[in-house]
Amino acid sequence: MGKYDDIIDFPVPTSKNHPRMPVIQRAAQFSSFAALRGYDDAVAETGRLTDERLELEEDDLARLDEKLFVITDNIRLQPYIEIVYFCPDKRKSGGSYQNYSGNVKQIDEYSRKFLFADGTTINIDDIIDIHISKIYE
Repeated sequence: MGKYDDIIDFPVPTSKNHPRMPVIQRAAQFSSFAALRGYDDAVAETGRLTDERLELEEDDLARLDEKLFVITDNIRLQPYIEIVYFCPDKRKSGGSYQNYSGNVKQIDEYSRKFLFADGTTINIDDIIDIHISKIYE
């Protein structure tokens, strides 16, 4: 004879004042919950890796200046260039290196930025490499 055989067939008691809770709500009370809201996001953010900004050598800076001169000299032709630039991280120190390509529409020498035909702007001081793909005559 089992431990609960004497009561196993009794009807389940129900309240006359409160309706039965739907099964979905009963299940929800046993689901997991995060005691610290945002904790998982904070851990993920801490674990996200960033790169340190590279300092270019004098030779690299001289090559970049030559390419900037060629682009400036041909700006009316909107040269198509491919660049690698440093994008600072908004939340932590460091950042990442990004590739971008497009037609240069204008160079703002005062703020030292490239303005591309699609509206993108990139700070010249963040660029570490430029490849001039096409200059149309």
